[in-house]
Amino acid sequence: MSKRRVFFYVQHLLGIGHLARASRIAKALFARDFDVTMVTGGSPVPGFPGEGVRTVALPPVTAGDKGFSGLADAEGNPVTAAYQERRKQQLLEAFRLSQPDVVIIEAFPFGRRQMRFELLPLLDAIEAMDRRPLVATSLRDILQERIKPGRAEETVELVKKHFDLVLLHGDPAFARLEETFPLAGEIADRVAYTGLVAPPPPAEPAETFDILVSAGGGAVGKELIGAALGAARILPPELRWCLVTGPNLPQPDFDELAAAAPENASLFRFRQDFASLLAGARLSVSQAGYNTVCDILRAGCSSLLIPFTSGGETEQSTRATRLERLGLAAVLSEQGISARELAQQVEASLARSKPDIPPLDLDGADNTATILEEHLTRLEGVRPHRSA
Repeated sequence: MSKRRVFFYVQHLLGIGHLARASRIAKALFARDFDVTMVTGGSPVPGFPGEGVRTVALPPVTAGDKGFSGLADAEGNPVTAAYQERRKQQLLEAFRLSQPDVVIIEAFPFGRRQMRFELLPLLDAIEAMDRRPLVATSLRDILQERIKPGRAEETVELVKKHFDLVLLHGDPAFARLEETFPLAGEIADRVAYTGLVAPPPPAEPAETFDILVSAGGGAVGKELIGAALGAARILPPELRWCLVTGPNLPQPDFDELAAAAPENASLFRFRQDFASLLAGARLSVSQAGYNTVCDILRAGCSSLLIPFTSGGETEQSTRATRLERLGLAAVLSEQGISARELAQQVEASLARSKPDIPPLDLDGADNTATILEEHLTRLEGVRPHRSA
């Protein structure tokens, strides 16, 4: 029997959270002897999707602004119809060559509506096949709320028409789909909770810091890093700070921040050992993105969360509020954040005792592989598997 083949589509637009989560899942699939092809549609990020995963890079697009209201190419120009057509044809050709047993589409149709120009033709091509692969959407645990009228109904229609599985990467004890998607009951038979896609337990840190500040993978964290540098100057100088800007911060902005860093603060674009640094830190200061929170929960680190809310985004605020209610985090609004306000919050957070992390399921990547194996085994009972 040949290896089971997975065709995994992921489009990151602003940060790298979607790509990072998908890469963790792809790594788990590869470890379970799946042959994985990942199609990426955003700007290249070193180290992703990772070893053993075949990659197809579409002509990149990014968010036109913080509110995701448009698409831009790698040079920042608006995406044209010809550019969309080139991406669509490359995606369809990659799918044809892959001949997958499983197709995973990250976020769509619950999100990434901007990519309908290529995803709807892909789904139509799948439906036209004689031997249709298993089709799943890969979805984070908390969705964007306040969507436009009719969007939820359209999402349900697309799920019923094209998708066999909704892989919900969360623990139902923390967040359930119906809490942020009101029509979840109509597709309940397709929903499978995988647990949170967290990293494995971290290694012992090679160095330790008191406060670990991370702005995520997006280009919107300059204000947070700047306020943290100011807070480092206000608080006692014996506190050691590690500040990670993320890979997308423009070089002039990074240089400006580095020049302003006090002696007790170290500034980095990226740390490969981020998870182990969290395990050794007294406090994490970050936005409340899915992957960062998973890292924090796995490390058992105290946290101060500053959720991203630009463009009407609600997902991070919802996640941060739930963690605050569980006593796992303090929350600070990003609106008008200042060095003095951040210093006060950091001081208060350091004074609190370390939280007791509840027994949430953090093995979502490996559980996803198990769920797909089980569904494919059932399918193979009614149709022969492709021979080697």
